[in-house]
Amino acid sequence: MSLTINDAETLITAARHAADTTGVTVSVTVLDAGGHLLAFRRDHRAVLISGETSTRKAYTALQLNAPTADLVDLVKPDGPFYSLPTALDRPLLFIAGGVPVHRDGRLVGALGVGGGAPEQDHSIAIAAVQELNRSR
Repeated sequence: MSLTINDAETLITAARHAADTTGVTVSVTVLDAGGHLLAFRRDHRAVLISGETSTRKAYTALQLNAPTADLVDLVKPDGPFYSLPTALDRPLLFIAGGVPVHRDGRLVGALGVGGGAPEQDHSIAIAAVQELNRSR
């Protein structure tokens, strides 16, 4: 099982709808299980850096198979993963807004949202994954 382009479009559309509902302009990134870009969309009004943050959040959620919101405390100076953000060649981003995507219990990709406050990005990402699960 893997994410399809149709799944990616569902995630993008659902995330954009959730963002519009909350009045937030965002960028949305969908990665497949290998960490490869499957889909990306940036609202033309979103801050430019949101494209980079959405992608890094998705990559972080994928690599650690966990929502980035759950990882924030782990990289604080007293946390067990304190050195992890600088330990790898590809940068990770420990800010809420990245979530793994599972199908039948398997990790099949990840979604990252950037542009709003971390809590907003997280709720938009969760709403998009829930919509994907409902549409299947």
